Amino acid sequence: MTPEGTCAGRWPPTPCPAPPGPYWSGTSSRGASGEGGRFLTTPPLTADPGCPARALTVLANFCEVWLAKESHRGPVGVNYLEKVQLATAPALFGAILAGVDYVLVGAGIPAHIPGLATRLSRLEPVTTDVTVEGDTELLPVPFDPAAELGGAAVGGLRRPDVLAIVSLPALAAYLHRSERTRPDGFVVEGHTAGGHSAPPRGPLRLDEDGDPVYGPRDTPDFARMAALGLPFWIAGGACGPEQVARARAAGAAGVQVGSVFALCEESGLEPGLRRQLVERRLGTRLTVRNDPAASPTSFPFKVAGLPGTLADPAVAAARPRVCDLGYLRTPYRAADGALGYRCPAEPLVAYERKGGDRVGTEGRQCLCNGLTAAIGLGQRRPKGRVEPPVVTIGQDLDFLPRIAPGGEPYSAESVVRWLSEGLDEAAGAAPARTAGTKAL
Repeated sequence: MTPEGTCAGRWPPTPCPAPPGPYWSGTSSRGASGEGGRFLTTPPLTADPGCPARALTVLANFCEVWLAKESHRGPVGVNYLEKVQLATAPALFGAILAGVDYVLVGAGIPAHIPGLATRLSRLEPVTTDVTVEGDTELLPVPFDPAAELGGAAVGGLRRPDVLAIVSLPALAAYLHRSERTRPDGFVVEGHTAGGHSAPPRGPLRLDEDGDPVYGPRDTPDFARMAALGLPFWIAGGACGPEQVARARAAGAAGVQVGSVFALCEESGLEPGLRRQLVERRLGTRLTVRNDPAASPTSFPFKVAGLPGTLADPAVAAARPRVCDLGYLRTPYRAADGALGYRCPAEPLVAYERKGGDRVGTEGRQCLCNGLTAAIGLGQRRPKGRVEPPVVTIGQDLDFLPRIAPGGEPYSAESVVRWLSEGLDEAAGAAPARTAGTKAL
């Protein structure tokens, strides 16, 4: 940033986007209406071509990537859920405008993302085929990147590398067979990784804790991945120099790790929650469930068992069901033919009025509000109530006693240096490639 408050070398030249400040409200920051103020409301995304949330989605992703790229020359990646279809095109375009280097997409089959990235980087109109519950055909939703710019002249946009997040080589092979669907690489994610994970193959079976049971069919064959000829990274329980060396020996370009960075000092996770995670794990009092019901997406979702969060049944039961962010809403076709939107974590009366089945709401949690609260930006409600957080983290946290044996704070830089020791163990290996901001 120059002294005049402008940014050089990227589009747009002026003004430079500012970090979140007084505009944001949270449990400890000033809101739009002063200390303890509430967020300003924003419109939800819809399939309507004139939806005002599209421009906001473009801007938000632009700012997020731009800020992540400041003050260094390293690559930056952004991670999207294929399941959140209405946001994909505007979000990806905003990230491309800011010069994102990698786009990682999971929670579904991201067959259209490579072509989408290509056309958006050329400012060409695109169409996203959206699943509508109750329809037999997909709904085409157009998006014109040039129109979103309002006539501004933009050139030199670079297409980012697209990495498809898969759990098994079968899906990777399916995407690889066509140039239209082939990504630039893969992240092979095991079921212990944080956030969402793929369900096990075959009929769903639960263990005594209510978590999905995974078997030999869910173990990826890395030799088959290597045979595809595209770079791939191993994720889920892959944190440590030994794991880096093993991944390289198996033909992988490296590993993707998230939990170790989620617990470092630079993490966006609310500091109090971060300290609880570290202390409870080192004290062997931390449980991380792979909850098959928590996420409205229907994918299993890792939930850390921290007191005061939605993992506590009493906290979850006391929270009124509110759906005012709506990031995980899905379109449905009403009886009169109109297009509507619903989420199994919204108020039951509203969900049933929209034709939703109450059975599908059991155990669902509002991840939109819960994850926002986990970064210290929980929405404030009437009578002083603040949205409780939901905390996601990987199930394999064995790295903690090694990198922070006494629970002391550690930096992201120290993590990279520690993991890089694995490169020396991989005899004859070429330098590891990086995928986004969380991979080595």
